[in-house]
Amino acid sequence: MTRIALVLGATGLVGRALTRDLLAGNWDEVRVLVRRPLELRHPKLKRIQVDWDRLEQYGESFAGVSAVFCCLGTTIKKAGSQKQFERVDLEYPLAAAALAKAKGVKQFLAVSSMGANAKSRTFYSRTKGRTEEGLIAAGFHGLHLFQPSLLLGEREEFRLGERAAAVLMKALDFAMVGKTAKYRAIPAATVARAMMNIAQAETGGVHIYTNDVIHVIGKH
Repeated sequence: MTRIALVLGATGLVGRALTRDLLAGNWDEVRVLVRRPLELRHPKLKRIQVDWDRLEQYGESFAGVSAVFCCLGTTIKKAGSQKQFERVDLEYPLAAAALAKAKGVKQFLAVSSMGANAKSRTFYSRTKGRTEEGLIAAGFHGLHLFQPSLLLGEREEFRLGERAAAVLMKALDFAMVGKTAKYRAIPAATVARAMMNIAQAETGGVHIYTNDVIHVIGKH
């Protein structure tokens, strides 16, 4: 059977690493939905440039797909407002999930966030929690939600706050053991490997992977 992966957010920190891993793996085709052109070239790569606000027009991109990997995400500062943040981190993933479900996709894997909770007082965590609830309600055969802590890696755009936090978290990493281990910053490449490893198993049901678990399953 032809194995096709579809990556949403392939230009982001996790998405870039994941796309490279998938291309190097045993997938027959790797499709990426991107807003802007992707410089990466590979015989198995199929680039599909989309208007995320009209995602319903690209339903055929989900046809025949074995697994969708949703790595969409932004910050409120970059988005410009809470409304725009919700559009990227809530509306786009749920719209993609609806298209994937309609086309018979069995596996849906998504990057969420540590602390995601639809009842949280924090807007960011509440939005992530609402996204998780919406994805669960979609009813996929296998849904896999990854909740990493601070992501480490070189982003295309400079984020001063994240850069400073990353330096601090790296310095404190050796001390984060026991109960604090779950807060350790995590390389985006580790999250990407974890997603690919889980997709290979094709496990059914709803599964949530916390930061400490991602550290383990993303090692190899």
